[in-house]
Amino acid sequence: MTPEMNERLTRIVQGTDLGNLLRRYWHPVAGVTEFAETRMKPVRFFGEDLLLYQGESGAFGLIPRRCQHRGADISFGFVEDDGVRCHYHGWKYDASGACIDRPFDTAINPDRKLAAKPGPGYLVKEKAGMLWIYMGPQPAPEIPDWEIFGWPNTFKQIAIAHIPCNWTQIQENTVDPIHFEWLHNNTQLRRMGDKSEYSPPTLKMAIEDTSYGLLTRRYREGTDESSPLWNVGRAMIWPNGWFFGHHLEWKVPIDDKNTLYLLWFALRVPREYEPYEQGPIPTWHAPIKDKNGQWLENSITNQDVIAWISQGEIADRSNESLCASDIGVVALRRRLIEDMDAVKEGRDPRCLLRDPAANQALELPCIDLEDLKNGLPLKEMQEHFLMGSLLKEFYIISGQPEEVKREFEAAMRVQTSSYDIHAMVQK
Repeated sequence: MTPEMNERLTRIVQGTDLGNLLRRYWHPVAGVTEFAETRMKPVRFFGEDLLLYQGESGAFGLIPRRCQHRGADISFGFVEDDGVRCHYHGWKYDASGACIDRPFDTAINPDRKLAAKPGPGYLVKEKAGMLWIYMGPQPAPEIPDWEIFGWPNTFKQIAIAHIPCNWTQIQENTVDPIHFEWLHNNTQLRRMGDKSEYSPPTLKMAIEDTSYGLLTRRYREGTDESSPLWNVGRAMIWPNGWFFGHHLEWKVPIDDKNTLYLLWFALRVPREYEPYEQGPIPTWHAPIKDKNGQWLENSITNQDVIAWISQGEIADRSNESLCASDIGVVALRRRLIEDMDAVKEGRDPRCLLRDPAANQALELPCIDLEDLKNGLPLKEMQEHFLMGSLLKEFYIISGQPEEVKREFEAAMRVQTSSYDIHAMVQK
């Protein structure tokens, strides 16, 4: 790959081909419960410094963070009605990002009509306990209504991490299933001193285009195409999501060298404890280093994080040597290029939803769908590979707060403890 193509596949600021493409989609960026004690949150997405806030009516807004007056940061101001006032001279902004009041000017020129300079402000919507933003042209598409959002009797949580590298290399991991047997299996076994045989290798893999994105298929030694890893597969949600059955995840560009990783998790409570109705979905921020500055790696995602960051802030693809295991990576890059070209030509990119009537309880391929969706008795959950491990410890990403852990235990009627990572990596 040429350095020029690497730039095209990674740079996301306004005006770049990739930035123009990704702005055509909705992105989840926060949990609604993050605003239980604050009205404003300074954020940065697609290279823009912004303010995500909740007005007094409960509506959310996303506007530029710099005051149009002399550039003060309005995140130090305060919410008033459904707008925000700058702390410096009281200029007020509405959800469109327009300045609608300049107090001193109004006082000395009460009859003068204020010319509202456009913001811009961006769209914000709530769905599944998350706040979604849209920073592209109108008309905006629909936020996909994935079926899992409506599964009843589930305990949900949202985890967010700041990853200091480019989003593209993170998403490439999603369509690279071979990394599972090495990063999450063999490497972890060797680090624990286990010198037994390597875990079963993948014998066959494939990738397919779908209405929601891409589907990866594979099967490992000792199995065949009857394996659910092949006949069901794993769903990559276009352009920056992934679905694993008990959680979805998205990688949202903060800027060229930083990414917001958001994980939305749902697990049905044991059947004998239904019905279950959860209150507000807890949101927490996951660390990627411990208190001594060392990388955390005792969870699946944190092992991935180390691999992503080790590639550099922006991976240099001009020096890579692709091989047979990279068919998913190649497919992802080709489709990004196709969609960037489509946008330049004035066409919609893939997987946009325009029809609200067709956007209802959208299904995604899911291994163990019936068990995850309809639930199991506690004893069977404890014996289930995926659910049983989760009843012992939240192994997906490190740093789950104690209060969220206790809420999960109360919902599932279990007491969590350390999971057996040795048993996990042998699966």
